[in-house]
Amino acid sequence: MMLSVALHHRFAGFTLDVRFDAPPGLTVLFGRSGAGKSTVVQAVAGLLRPDQGRVAVADMVLTDTARGVFLPPHRRRLGYVFQDSRLFPHLTVRQNLLYGRWFAPRGAPAADFDRTVALLGIGPLLDRRPGALSGGERQRVALGRAFLAAPNLLLMDEPLAALDEERKAEIMPLIERLRDEARVPILYVSHSLPEVARLATTLILLDEGRVARQGPVAALLSDPAAAAALGLREAGSLLTARLAAQDADGLSRLDHPAGPIWLPRVEAAPGTPLRLRLMAQDVMLALTRPEGISALNVLPATVRDVHAGQGPGTLVQLAIGPDLVLARITRRSAEALSLTPGQQIFAVLKAVSVAPGNIGPA
Repeated sequence: MMLSVALHHRFAGFTLDVRFDAPPGLTVLFGRSGAGKSTVVQAVAGLLRPDQGRVAVADMVLTDTARGVFLPPHRRRLGYVFQDSRLFPHLTVRQNLLYGRWFAPRGAPAADFDRTVALLGIGPLLDRRPGALSGGERQRVALGRAFLAAPNLLLMDEPLAALDEERKAEIMPLIERLRDEARVPILYVSHSLPEVARLATTLILLDEGRVARQGPVAALLSDPAAAAALGLREAGSLLTARLAAQDADGLSRLDHPAGPIWLPRVEAAPGTPLRLRLMAQDVMLALTRPEGISALNVLPATVRDVHAGQGPGTLVQLAIGPDLVLARITRRSAEALSLTPGQQIFAVLKAVSVAPGNIGPA
């Protein structure tokens, strides 16, 4: 099921002009404040009538200004999760969850209530009211209410922005499971690159109301040409590996086509495919396999691109097995190594450089 969006709308001093497709999975709208991210979501939800445009989910047309089609929000078969949970304070958690079902069309397949409650871990909360819940608990309930509406599309407008790091760590695995199990497009607004790397399957980069770049998240994060728009300080890329074993010294061994990777213990079952966000500044390069060093992870790599910035830094794109990875080094180091595309080198990664929050299911 594909979400197709083409919108043109003028505001005072700002014009939104975007066109993109969001496949099943989680598509992140990313960009600076004022880039138009929330405006796009509002137009998809039917909260904004665009000057021109078309929005469709599979063969269901939600907006088509050329044909005079504009379905009201309650007929769009979507679930919407806001930055704040917006639960009904006078209803219990159970009643808030079931409220979403009132908008499910007759004959639509209903999400299993008990399974959704178990997935979100909110069984003990069903008889409580929102005022007695923590911020993280309220967002869990909001996710459940959206999912139980049997939507063709889930919209999430910065659902983690109001939460502290501990609450974010609780909610992120739940969003990952919804991404992997919902089988409907999820359109997700974020200005957090760690969220993008952890959650996204597709990335839409917005800049001043227009689509600057779009594509699979791994391809865009590893593209040196996109790094400036995403933020050089947060530049990183994704590497996919499979958890192989838990070693007795507290390290987890991951299998990757380029070689084994050791990380501090990853709480997952052996055989679980994982994706790791590698910060570009944490990837060191060597012309020959280094010996007598503390870093455990040394992987053979091929230089794909060398991208010198305006300052003293250089981004190097590497092929490590099937993955493309960025390394951020100084221009002086790049010149000393005489790096050129096609060159065979080694990437060095400290085990402790990959934070637990940068590890999630692939």
